[in-house]
Order: sequence, then C-alpha cells, then structure tokens
Amino acid sequence: MNNLQVFGIGLIFGLLISYGKMNRYDTIAAQSVFAKMNVMKTIVMAMGVGSILIMLEMSMGLASFHVKPFMPIGTLLGGLIFGVGMALSGYCPGTMPISLGQGSVDALAGILGGLAGGAVFTVLYKPLSSLMTVQSKATLFTLMGSTYSFGYASVVVVSGLVFILSTFVMHKIDEKNNNKSMNWVVTGIGLGLLNAALFYKDWQNKPLGASTCYPFVAGNLLGLTGSEYYPSTVGSGKWQIWFLFGALVAGFIYAVATKSFKVEITHQFWEEHHGTDKTKRLVWAFIGGFLLIFGARLADGCTSGHFLTGGMQFALSSYAFMVPTMIGFLITGRLFYNKK
Repeated sequence: MNNLQVFGIGLIFGLLISYGKMNRYDTIAAQSVFAKMNVMKTIVMAMGVGSILIMLEMSMGLASFHVKPFMPIGTLLGGLIFGVGMALSGYCPGTMPISLGQGSVDALAGILGGLAGGAVFTVLYKPLSSLMTVQSKATLFTLMGSTYSFGYASVVVVSGLVFILSTFVMHKIDEKNNNKSMNWVVTGIGLGLLNAALFYKDWQNKPLGASTCYPFVAGNLLGLTGSEYYPSTVGSGKWQIWFLFGALVAGFIYAVATKSFKVEITHQFWEEHHGTDKTKRLVWAFIGGFLLIFGARLADGCTSGHFLTGGMQFALSSYAFMVPTMIGFLITGRLFYNKK
C-alpha cells in the first residue's frame, strides 16, 4: 500500500510538472538564457506557498524540519556542477522521467548519464567525503531562537508573500518574450501544497527528492551494494523509485491526453542553437545527466531537495546551494547556447 501511495504522489507531481511544461527541455534550457522564466516563477511560487503552509504545520506540531546539512565545499561545489549539468541537459533529476514518458529520447540519455554519475560518485565517495564535512543545519528558525514566536511567523509569512508577489513581477517581464501562459501558477501552488502534505507527520513525514534514486539504482545494477556510500541511499532510493515511476507514467498520461506525445531527440531550442544532429544532442544530454547527479550527490540534494523543500524551510544549506547552481546554470547557458 505504501508503494502505491508513493506512486500516486509521483503521479500528482508528474501531472503538475507536465501542466506547467516544467519538464520540457525547451523550458529549462530557455531559462538558462532568460528566454523564458517559467522555471524561476514556478519554483519561487512553490517556495512562497510552501513556506507559509509548512511553518503553520510545524507550529501546530503536525510536521518537523527535514533540512539538508550545509557542507561548505560540498554544497557550493556540488551546486556549481549541478547548475552546469542542468544547462547542458535541459533537465532536472525529477523531470527526466516525465519527459521520457512523453517521448523525449534525450531524457533517457540524461537518465543513463545520471546513473553513471551516481555510480562514479559511489565509487569515489571515500575520497570525496572529505569535501562533505557538515558544518551546520541552520535555518531561519534556529537563527531566530528555535521558537515559533510571533516574530518568526511574521518573517516567514511576509517572506512567503514577497516570493508569491515577485512571481507576478517576473511574469510581466516574461510577457515581453510573448510567454503569456499562466499554467506555472497552478504548478507552483500545487508543488507548495504537495510538499506541505509530504511533511505531515502522520503520512509520509518526508521531504521531496529525486536524485538519490540514481546512485541507488546504479549500485544495484553494478554490484556496488557493498560500498561505503550505498547504505545511505537505500531508504530514499526505494521511495524515489516509486515516486519517479509515477512521474514517468504521469508524463505519458498527460502527453496522450493532450495529444502531445512525440518521440524526439532534438527540440526546438536545441535546434535553434545546435542544429539537428541527434548524436550530438544525446552526448550532451548524457554529460549533463552525469553532472546533474554527481553534483546533486556532492551537495546532498537537487532542485527538489534544495530549491523546493529546503527553500521552503529557509535552510542555510539550500540557499547556499542555490547561488552556485544559478551561477553555473546561467554562465553555461550563455556560453553553450551562444547568448550574446
């Protein structure tokens, strides 16, 4: 029954992401050169809604913190590598299965690259662990005295509302690029609600995540279960297999229902900048997927775990991850897509 519940959560996630076209290569790659701002609008909307809801849950004793550790080198370097991988692949760990379900073959190349990245990280974990020394699990809550005071609640609510309002400012800018769709609002609010539901103690009591699944699967496929790193992937890895399977099925259902299912390797944004060479696209998708997962494991989180879940909790580690991720993402986008 629990696996069916997780599969259902993946279905909801996949449908939300599909509705906002947040899984599409064209959406994520275009964000790297600010041709579209759907990714930023959706994430910030989700952070705004989720931060308020999760704070209310916690203040009533219905949820607890699920914070990633801040590791000065691991978090920052991992974020930078992750951002580069996101720009090259045009995907995130959780969006690749959704796009595969919709017929994007390059997403499969990204998944294979992610499995390779997870395997390499597993093998190199011992020497890499020196870069992953935990310094802090600080959050806004701990910085403000670890009590659900009026002051803390006020800061969270005001910050959440600022996040929400800022998305509409970004949308006004985005309209100049003829990107007028408001689907991102539904996706952003939905992701905020989904995260709050996952935090509920008497249900999943778990943060959203996707990248641990890759080294977990790679470890089983390649016989790395005896490695030092593998045991730490088992709990989340098993959960995420069902979650991502649900997301993949959701992608397929959505594509069939909207008559948008299409087997393809290259996409419009790719072809505008790199032509129609399918081999080239598959190679870069593989490399991007490799970097995505390697960076995510080094930083102990990805878009789901840091940007969404960590951002909603105002966690130091997650905001520290966001900065180098965006630096790597935007610089790589400018260089790789020849944005002048």
